[in-house]
Amino acid sequence: NIMTSSLSVSAGTIAARSAFILMLALFGLLARAQEGGGERKVTVSAHKYAFSPGRIVVHKDDLVRVSFSTDDIPHSFTIDKYRIAKRVEPGRPIVFEFRADQPGRFPIYCNLSVDDGCKKMVGELIVESGK
Repeated sequence: NIMTSSLSVSAGTIAARSAFILMLALFGLLARAQEGGGERKVTVSAHKYAFSPGRIVVHKDDLVRVSFSTDDIPHSFTIDKYRIAKRVEPGRPIVFEFRADQPGRFPIYCNLSVDDGCKKMVGELIVESGK
């Protein structure tokens, strides 16, 4: 029967194409995972007058998720090159993310003027270009 035969071929062709497209999508995800672009969780606390940890090291293209807190006075987490300026209040932690897409060394500082000591709060973000 010619009609039944052509329907079988069409259904088989559609299934084969779908499997091929799915395989390409999975291959693309695996390739992306091998390039970098992992997730990096960092907990940063700010106290008169320092960040802890003072240095954060990540890989280029990592998604960096920062949990930021303080228990004394308001502070900020500022990285100019990444256009980040996040403020935290005592007892009210915040979480934010950014993509570390620029390799290099970047100063982290508190941009508030609540106290003269705020100007002394410095840290460093290091974005390494290779794994």
